[in-house]
Amino acid sequence: MVSHHLDQTMLLDYASGGMSQSLSLVVATHLALCPSCRRDVTALEALGGTLLEAAKPDAVASDAFDGLMARIESDHADPVTRRSDHSVAREIAHLPRPMRDYIPLHDGKLRWGRQGPIETIFLSCDDPGDRIRLLRIAPGKGAPQHSHRGLELTLVLEGSYQDKTGRFMPGDIEVADPGLDHRPIADEGGPCLCLAVTTAPLRLTGSLGRLIDPFLTI
Repeated sequence: MVSHHLDQTMLLDYASGGMSQSLSLVVATHLALCPSCRRDVTALEALGGTLLEAAKPDAVASDAFDGLMARIESDHADPVTRRSDHSVAREIAHLPRPMRDYIPLHDGKLRWGRQGPIETIFLSCDDPGDRIRLLRIAPGKGAPQHSHRGLELTLVLEGSYQDKTGRFMPGDIEVADPGLDHRPIADEGGPCLCLAVTTAPLRLTGSLGRLIDPFLTI
């Protein structure tokens, strides 16, 4: 059960098409795992469509909005389980559909780079300054203490992690802004797999991190 959701402002930005590609990818993947946020987006899209129709000369039927709302579940069937796709490489077939096309494969396999206890794959991104990563964090390990120069969205796909704001499990998403200084640590029991996007480089805040922060580009 998903416990950490996106707020209505971010969902509205996504539903209206005003969100960047990189952020939209993480939000869409979260929606694939979170029925609650998926229903909220459907409602926002329906409301927006109704308002557009109401602005036209032709009158909108009085039950148009109710009819759209009644189709929430059928229109947004779970995109993870809607159908099987045998053309998807086995290593990524279990991952939510929205992110699959962005993951680079080498001979059908994932190629991980390593940064300390964290393995990383960079996903395709057209937004200047943004970075999208697939992260695999070893149990009991985590990122160094850091704050943020921009936004960081982190979506848990497998395993779990904890920081000062709580525990994040599969489907949970954390939105970190420049006001949050934290150190995410993966729980014991297995690696924590996350999809993360940053809109600016992180700011390392630990004693060692402050020494190397001026050279940081990740």
